[in-house]
Formats: sequence, structure tokens, C-alpha cells
Amino acid sequence: MTLFADPSFFALLAAAVVPAAALGLTGHTLRHYGLAASVAFLACVFFKTPAQLVGLLAFLVLARASVLVLARNPGSVRRYGLAVAATLAPLVLYKVTAAFDLGLWGFVGISYVTFKAVQVVIEVRDGLIASDDLGLEDWLYFLLFFPQFSSGPIDRSRRFAADAHATPSRDVYAGMLARGILLLFAGALYKVVVATWLHRLYAPSVSGGIAQQLQTALVYGLYLFSDFQGYSLMAMGASWCLGIRCPRNFRAPFLAEDIIDFWNRWHITLSTWFRDFVFMRFTRFAMRRKLIRGGRLRVAQCAFIVDMLVMGFWHGLAWDYIIYGLYHGLLLAVTQTVQKRSKFWRAHRQEAWLRVLSWALTQTLVFLGFAIFSGQVGMLLGWD
Repeated sequence: MTLFADPSFFALLAAAVVPAAALGLTGHTLRHYGLAASVAFLACVFFKTPAQLVGLLAFLVLARASVLVLARNPGSVRRYGLAVAATLAPLVLYKVTAAFDLGLWGFVGISYVTFKAVQVVIEVRDGLIASDDLGLEDWLYFLLFFPQFSSGPIDRSRRFAADAHATPSRDVYAGMLARGILLLFAGALYKVVVATWLHRLYAPSVSGGIAQQLQTALVYGLYLFSDFQGYSLMAMGASWCLGIRCPRNFRAPFLAEDIIDFWNRWHITLSTWFRDFVFMRFTRFAMRRKLIRGGRLRVAQCAFIVDMLVMGFWHGLAWDYIIYGLYHGLLLAVTQTVQKRSKFWRAHRQEAWLRVLSWALTQTLVFLGFAIFSGQVGMLLGWD
């Protein structure tokens, strides 16, 4: 069974929402039921792939041990480094070996579970999570929560725990349930109807002219958005039905007027995760060690490139993904420079003509990025 794809999943989801509604509308906590439902759904997901189930269980043991060892002495740099490295090791091993068609230690959801597990490690290091806040049940619920398991959105542990431990009133939960059901229907419309139609139109080719290549890039970008927006809305809907206010993942990205604005609207939970745990960490490290000359702006430029390169490598060890990451890193660095240094931009940034021009340029660059990401540019230039 595939989450949010197979008809069997939606039948099970409908059945799972009924007890959740009964508990929520009668003022009972949903935390224990949500964890039990997540385990049941994941058992169905891994039923035919026992090797992946073993990989998941081994990851959970390793990640849990890393957190507990670090919690004994959060100030230890050595323990912190080992905890982060151990938690990331399965994902790195999987991504590297997948480039050679091996995919060792791979399992459904490895990327997003790893993001959440690493987040917990970093929050323990930062003192945001104390040792007595690391209950096994809460930790497992956060990592295994099935609506967010395979592709996000990437929730934050303390926000998730607050919702999990809260017992909303009948009226509050009724509102959450109604919103969840609406989000499920909206997501299904995006993914099943719009994304399916756009996927049928998508036909990459190296023989077409410029107009056809541009049309292909446009169709692919819209398909990618519709497919992932549909999944994200359904994940949000299922989460809300279980009493978890899952954060939104997209906010009208095609209205963005610059690349920084685009990444504040596109796959929001992923981009903010990278911002908080890659961009900001690299920025502080570089400034503290004085690794980069040229002041804060130069450090920010380098941090954008590092941040997006890491995101590119995370997608996979393929030239399309790596160049896509470098491409967006450079665009973010240039945008930051213009906004910080250009007197012309600061003088006219609120004028309609410049905003329209900036929007048109931004969306052109965005869809060119989609063409790189999809492999369309790679086919044309012979990367693939």
C-alpha cells in the first residue's frame, strides 16, 4: 500500500477517521489512538517489503540511541557530532548507494523521518528539549505519524507535541475535523484530477523547438506543484482529523516576486528546515570562525549556495539535482545582493512596473529551474 495513492489507503483512512472523530467529539485525547493508527498504516505500507521494515526499525534504534547518549551531556561537542552523524548515516548511505542502483538501508520515508530525527538531536543540543521531554511514545509518534511520514510536511517536534498532548474541546475539534475533510477533498482534486491531467500533457523531447521546450518546462512545473500540493493538502487534512495542526507546505508560489519570496512559498516546511538547520548553522559557524571575508553579505551569499547545494545532493547524486541546487543557490545569492546593495531597487521596489517585471523574471527563472530538475535541460545538453 502506498500512502495517499492507493484506493486501499483511502478506504483505510476513511475507516480510521471514524474512531478519531468519536474520540475527539467526546473530549478524549487522540494521542494514543494516533500512534496506534500510524503503526497500523505503516504495517500495511511495509507488509510486502520486510527488508525496508527492518531498515526502518534499525534506523529508529540508532536515532533513539543517539538522542539518549547526547541527552546525558548536551554540551559535549563530540557527542553532538556523533549523534548527528549517526542519525544522518542511513540517509547518506542510501543516497550514495542509490546512485549505483543499490539503495542500501533504504525505506519509504527515510528522508523525512531523518529530517525530524536530526531536528530532535539539534534541539537537544540547543537545550530546547530536556532529557525528561524525551518520552519514547512522544518521540515515536512524532517520527512515525503516518500523514507526514513519506513526504512531509516536516513538522516541528515541540509544536507537534503540544498538539498531541492537547485535548481540544468538542467545538474546537469539530472545526478541525471539518477543515481536515475539506483539505482531503481539495488535495484529492489537485493530485488525482489536475496533476493526472498535466502528467498526460508532459512529453519531454530533445527534438522540439524553443517554444515546445518552454511549454514542456511550464507543464512539468505545474504538474510538480499540483502533485505535491495535492499530497500536502491531503496530509494536512488527515493530520487535522487526528488533532494535529499540520503546517501548510505551499502558499501561492507562482505569485512570488523574487527567488527568496518563492522559497518562502514553495515547499515551506522543507525550505524552512534547511534555512534553520543548514543556512543559519553555516552562517554562525562561518562568522564565528571567520572563514569568509567580505562581511555579512558575503557570508549570506555563501550560505545560500551551501544550503541549496545540500538540498540538491539530498534529492539525489545526479547532475540534474546538483546543478538545480547550485542554480538556485546562485539565484538566491544574487537576489540578496540586489536587495541589499542596489539603490535603484530600493528606490523603485514598490512601483507596479518593477514588481511586474520582477515577477515575470522570477517565474521564468523558476520554470527554468524545473526544467533542470526534471532532466529536460540535461537531455538537451547531454548530461544524461
